[in-house]
Amino acid sequence: MEYFKKEVEVAGKKFIVESGKVAKQSSGSCTVRIGDTMVLVAAVASKDPKPGVDFMPLTVDYRERTYAAGKIPGGFFKREAKPRESEILVSRLIDRSIRPMFPEYWRNDTQISAIVLSHDGENESDIASIIGASVALYVSDLPFNMPIASVRVGKIDGKLVLNPTISEQKLSVLDLVVSGTEDALTMVEAGAQELSEEDMLEALNLARETIKAICLVQKSFPTKVKTIVHEPQYNASLKADIEAEAIAKAEEGVTIKEKGEREFFWASFKKDITTRLVEKYPQELVSTIDAILEDIFYKKARELVLNKKVRTDGRGLEEIRPITCEADVLPRAHGSSLFIRGQTQALVTVTLGTPGDMQVMDELSGEYKERFMLHYNFPGFSTGEAKGERSTSRREIGHGNLAKRSLIPILPNEEDFGYTLRIVSDILESNGSSSMASVCGGSLALFNAGVPVKAACAGVAMGLMKEGDNYVVLTDIMGMEDHLGDMDFKVAGTRKGITALQMDIKITGLTTEIMAKALEQAKRGRFFILDKMDVAISVPKNDLSDYAPRMATLMIPQNKIGELIGPGGKNIRKIQEENNVKIDIEESGKVFISGTDSVGVGATKEYVESMTAEAEVGKVYKARITKLMSFGAFAEILPGKEGLIHISQLAAGHTKKVEDVVKEGDKVKVTVTEIDDKGRINLSIKAAL
Repeated sequence: MEYFKKEVEVAGKKFIVESGKVAKQSSGSCTVRIGDTMVLVAAVASKDPKPGVDFMPLTVDYRERTYAAGKIPGGFFKREAKPRESEILVSRLIDRSIRPMFPEYWRNDTQISAIVLSHDGENESDIASIIGASVALYVSDLPFNMPIASVRVGKIDGKLVLNPTISEQKLSVLDLVVSGTEDALTMVEAGAQELSEEDMLEALNLARETIKAICLVQKSFPTKVKTIVHEPQYNASLKADIEAEAIAKAEEGVTIKEKGEREFFWASFKKDITTRLVEKYPQELVSTIDAILEDIFYKKARELVLNKKVRTDGRGLEEIRPITCEADVLPRAHGSSLFIRGQTQALVTVTLGTPGDMQVMDELSGEYKERFMLHYNFPGFSTGEAKGERSTSRREIGHGNLAKRSLIPILPNEEDFGYTLRIVSDILESNGSSSMASVCGGSLALFNAGVPVKAACAGVAMGLMKEGDNYVVLTDIMGMEDHLGDMDFKVAGTRKGITALQMDIKITGLTTEIMAKALEQAKRGRFFILDKMDVAISVPKNDLSDYAPRMATLMIPQNKIGELIGPGGKNIRKIQEENNVKIDIEESGKVFISGTDSVGVGATKEYVESMTAEAEVGKVYKARITKLMSFGAFAEILPGKEGLIHISQLAAGHTKKVEDVVKEGDKVKVTVTEIDDKGRINLSIKAAL
């Protein structure tokens, strides 16, 4: 592996790429550094194709070493364990960026490992990892002949910003990650604050120009001799025998509208012809016959759309499948909905929790609490498969994250709605775009839960079939169109603009013209779905569910936090037990009180306010006489705060004995007349009269 070190400048920031120094037994490797963030990426592939597979067996593992940020891992075992969700999401970004660039028939096990070696807390490692994966593959002997690059685009104060830092991203209304070659885009992932299609396209074009420049620099890097991938050669007689029967059957099968009937028809034919051909050609593998049959079905399904402009289920190119929306479908959930589009069903629930239910996130950039969670589940029965539920798959994490990003912009501010929110989307049936069904169902469930969201949000999956200059953009693709098509392009948003966008492409790139058409077509589809959702529920409910916790918030002085908690938590435990509530306190002094009884929550709020309040001169209080003395009486005006009522201030006239006017336990009105420099409080009943 030849050593080289190059600098690539992007918007005034230097990417330093170094190869041939470390990990030299891999097929290709490099380090990429921006600021003090550094990533090592290595690529390895098996020597021979993996037998019996009809896809590219690519695995990408992005891992963050905690030493990169000068930290020791938390937990009992002081070492990195299974990847966190954030690591899985970056792994998927890398995979989706590079997968389209491999030859169609590459079947060798391929592994990309990206390891964060240093992290400065300001420069993200995901962009460096994608560029690093491209360099590692491009300089290797693997059949990766066209480099890619990636860039992040933000929008701050109305201006587009390339590769914004972590602190700058907090001010941005756009988080767009784009990968591509010097000619076209290969992957897009975005979250946005209701950005218009025109603004999104402008950001994509800026990203494309930047990507082109980085790709051209990579082309100057030294490379090894590339492995040549040959297209499989089939027995001519076998192929002719298959085509004699299969072409007509495929033409018939691709026009069967119902998914189950279509799959049964084609599977039955495949079984019958395979049985006969195995007897005639005993030397041929069953997998070879299957590959030829699938190739015929693939071509006929695409011809139907590209040449006849007809879809398998008979819909128009922009027609959306029948939609059914239902809210409040579960009796005890805080909010619920069932969203059905064609043969895709999402049962979505909303659960409201207290600040104590927030998820603690321990990332390289620092620890923080996550107020909003969205969990997506894709059980086997949703597609008629017999498979058990084990750990959460990478696909489930990715789809859940897309739905989450779609809904975040419509959520109320924490100051206005202090609840922790958890959405769960259980996919009960799937035939395309269950992540977008989760967005629609999530929006409906939020409305049903009484969460004061800013607007309704919907999503739609777009598809593409392209042969040369002939292409067709499809709205609301079903599973077969996703499998046979060249693009899966998901767009979510409100009527005001886009909130999330995700694109995966199987061909070598996507032009700006196609992207613009897809965005505009998706907008029409999104508006159609929003109209359907409005029929079910058009505004958030006025009240929360009877089963949802009630919450009150208040601010107390920071120096009063210890007093509220008490020694060993004695005070706060007593308050919680007496009122059947839960109290969460932030370091800022913000107090959250929650419980199932609104009366108890209100009473607790009043008590905490009085307990942590400071006495004010001139203010009238309801006091309780706690102790009598010869010179006056002591009275409690606030929990734990007492003052002295001098005998001369007990009544309007002259008082001989204190006992003549008050006794212990009496409730009286007093005015604070003085607070001396030692904090002693003087009170007066006479002044209050």
